[in-house]
Amino acid sequence: MKKILLTRLIYICILLPLFSNLSLSGEKNEGELIIQSTTSTRDSGFYKFILPEFEKLYKIKVKVVAYGTGQAIVNAKNCNADILIVHSLDDEIDFVKKGYGVDREDLMYNDFVVIGPKDDPFNIAKEKNINEAFKNISLGNIRFISRGDDSGTHKAEIKIWEAAEIDPKNNNYNFYYESGQGMGSTINIAIGMNGYTYADRATWLNFKNKLNHKILFENDSLLFNQYGIIQVNKKRCPNINDIPSKLFYNWILSDHGKILIESYKLNNEQLFFVR
Repeated sequence: MKKILLTRLIYICILLPLFSNLSLSGEKNEGELIIQSTTSTRDSGFYKFILPEFEKLYKIKVKVVAYGTGQAIVNAKNCNADILIVHSLDDEIDFVKKGYGVDREDLMYNDFVVIGPKDDPFNIAKEKNINEAFKNISLGNIRFISRGDDSGTHKAEIKIWEAAEIDPKNNNYNFYYESGQGMGSTINIAIGMNGYTYADRATWLNFKNKLNHKILFENDSLLFNQYGIIQVNKKRCPNINDIPSKLFYNWILSDHGKILIESYKLNNEQLFFVR
């Protein structure tokens, strides 16, 4: 009898912590905020600069989960976010229209650039618009490395190919390679293959492994890169931390938040701008 009681006691001691963990797994720390974000804002170093200010002010810990915009939106739809920061306006509007988010606002902007070997074998730096630059790349046999990951950057790149009336995946071309990776990894692949790529300026400026590559094309209206911020809808996702979400949303859009955004610089160059 004593053996049976002892055995039961051992099982209870083993299983009790497991059941306790299961009961807590669906709960979120009210002092924590989860941001689903595009990778470009993370890779630029933006969050390391700005989030400590918010955490210090409100004593709220912020966790950033960074994916390409497409996946970040999916994660937010699955209620794995309190705040969404991405850069694909049509998808952001659709997210709010379908009830997943509320109060979408422009957060900040910068621009996209085309990066390539310094010797610029296809002379894209001499072109007057981005469409012609992309046409030059398509005529050669040097790789263009696309993210190919449904990110905001990837979507913006695809729009330019369409404007240039080129289908880079057409079998007649052999220059196009999709990494399926984030911005930093894609830049690394482009450098390793001595090819071209399309990136947001902030990630490139913060990128350490530039080697023989530089910005070859910039300053075209089609390269404008707008970031939006959205609160996830508590009616759709009852588990979100609504109070920290509202605090962060209002804080970063305030005059104080805007000043901080525009004060983030690398080598004295401003990475993001607000209107």
